[in-house]
Amino acid sequence: MKKSKVVAAVMVALVGLALVLTGVGCQKEKKQITLGFSQIGAESEWRTANTKSIEETAKAEGIDLKLSDAQQKQENQIKAIRSFIAQKVDVIAFSPVVETGWEPVLREAKEAKIPVILTDRAVDTKDDSLWVTFIGSDFVEEGRRAAKWLVEKTKDRTDPVNIVELQGTVGSAPAIDRKKGFEEIIKDKPQLKILRSQTGDFTRAKGKEVMEAFLKAEGKNIHVLYAHNDDMAIGAIQAIEEAGLRPGQDILIISIDAVKGAFEAMMAGKLNVTVECSPLLGPQLMSAVKDLMAGKTLPKRIVTEEGVFPMETAAQEFPKRKY
Repeated sequence: MKKSKVVAAVMVALVGLALVLTGVGCQKEKKQITLGFSQIGAESEWRTANTKSIEETAKAEGIDLKLSDAQQKQENQIKAIRSFIAQKVDVIAFSPVVETGWEPVLREAKEAKIPVILTDRAVDTKDDSLWVTFIGSDFVEEGRRAAKWLVEKTKDRTDPVNIVELQGTVGSAPAIDRKKGFEEIIKDKPQLKILRSQTGDFTRAKGKEVMEAFLKAEGKNIHVLYAHNDDMAIGAIQAIEEAGLRPGQDILIISIDAVKGAFEAMMAGKLNVTVECSPLLGPQLMSAVKDLMAGKTLPKRIVTEEGVFPMETAAQEFPKRKY
């Protein structure tokens, strides 16, 4: 009798231990994912919307997001990535300020066995195994789309069409690629000529300042402005108006991003077309992070789908814009 009681007690204890261990196993499985994300800064409407998308999606997906603002400085991003490595986060993601100079810190992340995801902008590294995937737009294609719109718009003109270009941050992937794509399309169109090209650093204030310099140098000889983002274009519009010219009429204005501010400018007749570059990368990023942690293999390139919005469609499309 006593023996059976002992056996029963042992069985109960073993069952209890099994339940405890099972619970521990479940807890391990349900361990919250920690994502370290280094954002470039808050230089534009686009970037603000991008950050918001990442923050909101991380919260909705139950991912612990450690967000660092680099204030548009590469050294700040490198410090942030090293901090994430020290904190032993599960995944590191970042939007690189510029393309080059990342190999040492990315090698440190690889040695720490922390996977790295690139968002919005690419890096130029000799070893592509230092990062898992790149999520974002095709910047070269955006430049091509901007140029194709201009080619179609000016197809009946035989006189020279003089262009000034507001480039993005020097050395950044979108600045390099948007210029490359644009020039690829216009290279065999001799009437389309870029008179001047200078960085406006993707900001409204700098866009205005550089456009003022363009107007001072070229005056009414400028027929087209190609801006690498909407914020620079909006700054340039102010400069054009202050010079006594009509933006959208005296000077055709082409920009990239398709933020709400661009649609407002188009509805006011001051901007002719914007090429979409969606900042809403949060859902794609969190999906990729979860897939990584589940042991899935990600494609090396994940491209976002985007459109082109001319002035004529602005009023119809504006209510649908989320950024």
